[in-house]
Amino acid sequence: MYIKEDFGKTNDGQDVYAYTLENKNGLSVKIINYGGIIVSINTPDRNGLFKDIILGYENLNGYLENNYYFGCIIGRYSNRIDKGHFKIDGIDYQLNINNGSNHLHGGFKGFDKVLWDCEIIENGKALKLNYLSKDGEENYSGNLSIEVTYLLNDNNELEIKYQASTDKKTIINLTNHTYFNLLGSGNILNHKLYINADNYTPINENLIVTGEIKNVKHTPMDFTNLGNMQKIGSRIKCNFKQLEIAKGYDHNFIINKIDNNLAAKVYEEISGRIIEMFTTEPALQFYSGNFLDNVNVDRKNQSYIFPQGFCLEAQHFPDSPNKNHFPTVILNPNEFYNQITVYKFGIL
Repeated sequence: MYIKEDFGKTNDGQDVYAYTLENKNGLSVKIINYGGIIVSINTPDRNGLFKDIILGYENLNGYLENNYYFGCIIGRYSNRIDKGHFKIDGIDYQLNINNGSNHLHGGFKGFDKVLWDCEIIENGKALKLNYLSKDGEENYSGNLSIEVTYLLNDNNELEIKYQASTDKKTIINLTNHTYFNLLGSGNILNHKLYINADNYTPINENLIVTGEIKNVKHTPMDFTNLGNMQKIGSRIKCNFKQLEIAKGYDHNFIINKIDNNLAAKVYEEISGRIIEMFTTEPALQFYSGNFLDNVNVDRKNQSYIFPQGFCLEAQHFPDSPNKNHFPTVILNPNEFYNQITVYKFGIL
């Protein structure tokens, strides 16, 4: 079942709508057509108490001024590109710089800041969003046609399916930037985390990947023990250069490919809530909300601070256009970009 309701107007007067998908178990996901933003996910705890487990604003005005990418679709290129510069077939491209010396999450007006066309499908179980990113938008090449579908099934799985095509060779790296907090409030330091990754890509002082691939063993980046999951806060303040640079976790983990594609799992003991993440992507960015700095969200007079939420962003590697040994992010005409990422919600 689904509900469609008004959610306000953009600064230029265009209507924004909220679409709530709800399954037979009462679990619900609300999405707006501005930025394809997930504005709430209500799930039960072990006592059957439903609570919103993601970070977000109370109304549209917050999202219009959003500098934190709460819940949105990220593109054309998620994460950072060094100096916003790269080459395709010897041709130089200079993207807009919006994060220090870097291009971040699509630039000044990425996919998080546009209106998407929306259609309810699958008998009310899914919302399909479409957007045409025109040639030259944020200085990217090619007209890129994107389709993103959010589907909520009765197994408490939120499937996000991405498809795209272009009329000119371009780069693409799409993700969703939802911040989770399985308690619904407070910090996330006691959340237990598993990441199915033996390796990660270190960053430099500008938060750009160096090009190295390093093993996580015997470092604070090791979350590989599914039988004894590590608390996020157990090592976040330790004397480790990578954590000091990022002021916490903000790193790309290379997913070990196994049959079920389980990329990550998070468990919160008080509520009993669990998230399992599955993806077809080669990596994920684990971000511990390091730059949340007293963000006023007008949600029961709340302000978000570090570390109140975490992100698990399915992706290709950061700065891949400048790292030839990383998996390619080139999309050619007559090819299709395809990605499926699933967040499965449960209770222990």
